Amino acid sequence: QPDDRGLIGDVPVLRVTRRGPEAVHFVPAALEPGAEVLLSLDWERRFDHMQQHSGQHLISAIAEQMFGFKTTSWELGRQRSVIELDTPLVTAEQVEALEKSVNEKIRDRVPVTVRELAADDPEVETVRSRGLPDDHVGPVRVVDIEGIDSNLCCGTHVSNLSDLQVIKLLGVEKGKKNKTNLVFLVGNRVLKSIEQSHSTEKALTSLLKNGPGEHVEAVRRLQSSVKLLQKNNLNLLRDIAVLIARDFKSKPAPRQLFVLHRKEGDSEFMNIIANEIGTEETLLFLTVGDEKEAGLFLLAGPVEAVENLGPRVAELLAGKGAGKRGRFQGKAAKMSRRGEVQALLQEFISQQNPEA
Repeated sequence: QPDDRGLIGDVPVLRVTRRGPEAVHFVPAALEPGAEVLLSLDWERRFDHMQQHSGQHLISAIAEQMFGFKTTSWELGRQRSVIELDTPLVTAEQVEALEKSVNEKIRDRVPVTVRELAADDPEVETVRSRGLPDDHVGPVRVVDIEGIDSNLCCGTHVSNLSDLQVIKLLGVEKGKKNKTNLVFLVGNRVLKSIEQSHSTEKALTSLLKNGPGEHVEAVRRLQSSVKLLQKNNLNLLRDIAVLIARDFKSKPAPRQLFVLHRKEGDSEFMNIIANEIGTEETLLFLTVGDEKEAGLFLLAGPVEAVENLGPRVAELLAGKGAGKRGRFQGKAAKMSRRGEVQALLQEFISQQNPEA
């Protein structure tokens, strides 16, 4: 269970941990020894942990009683909690039956009590436990859910199962070898989850222009439409790439440098142009994406030129890339520097052909 938070006087408690029998509080400012202070607890955090922890005890006990599923570990997360069950499979029907049973116990208002036993008390051996820490000293604490469970535990708990309000089992996930993780919410977390789901439902109703029962089908139709549009867009980009290359090659005096930027292009678009134009004699600098921020680039041309210029182009564009066989391509963080790259390439060509 996560530690508590709060204030010592007006100094916030950042963390609490245990060293043997001592509770060590971490604070950002020194406290005066011997001073009398008011301790203020973050009750919302504490009560949330109480609900989740007592809920875990209840779920673990009933899961073992009903199906023989032993709890091997659990995690109290910030948004949801998980119980690791020592079984490779938990069916949907078992989850449903387990949820129904634990909520019946909540409605029965079963008391939850805490008692202390000496560490050598024989009764300690009769309660559910995963063992004591090696540095434990003093009595041990037993949490009893009347008629349901007795468990060695140092966590904070509710005094009655009715304080849990409700338990929602969200389902199971594959755990470690031959284990299953059971995901759950208790009490106020269930209410918050419903509130969030309702807000999402309202937003989707407004966007999709239909009722909640039709949301899934509407999204399926949208996904299908998007896939078709993406396919059509890709085909158009390929056609445009071929036309751009053919237009360049149709010029009576072929240029030694070809520079092009297209916002909606992709790597395939650039490579099609490079393939169509041919890079034995022409140096190509192609870019796609946002004109001033991030995007993709391709430098293609004679092998020696590309090997020499590729890393320098990537550096100018604040990007990373790699290349082989006359092509160097990668991601660029600063597409606004395309002009500097073009100037570098033009200078390179001028040096290679002084008379040009």
